[in-house]
Amino acid sequence: MEFDEQKAVEHINRRLTEAGRTAYPEDEVLNVVDMIWDFYEENGLLDVDAADDDIDEDIEPDMIDYVTRMLRKDKSAVIDAADVPLMVRAEVEYEDSVL
Repeated sequence: MEFDEQKAVEHINRRLTEAGRTAYPEDEVLNVVDMIWDFYEENGLLDVDAADDDIDEDIEPDMIDYVTRMLRKDKSAVIDAADVPLMVRAEVEYEDSVL
């Protein structure tokens, strides 16, 4: 399977609602997905030459921190900071499902 942004959004919103949180509009969720991929890019995690064993296994806290900081800078974002950890985990979970 290939990464599908629409399916990623659906997965993230499904995880939010399963946790008793409110789903977000597609564009808001895509903004978070883009921030996650920006994190990967800024940390060299998209390099084809990067070996799997070179990637820090526990980058989730750094990703959550990065997305939270970027959302604070984005004055038009409506994502609740309390939802960021769940959204990051759900996006990574979706990524893992398409590998």
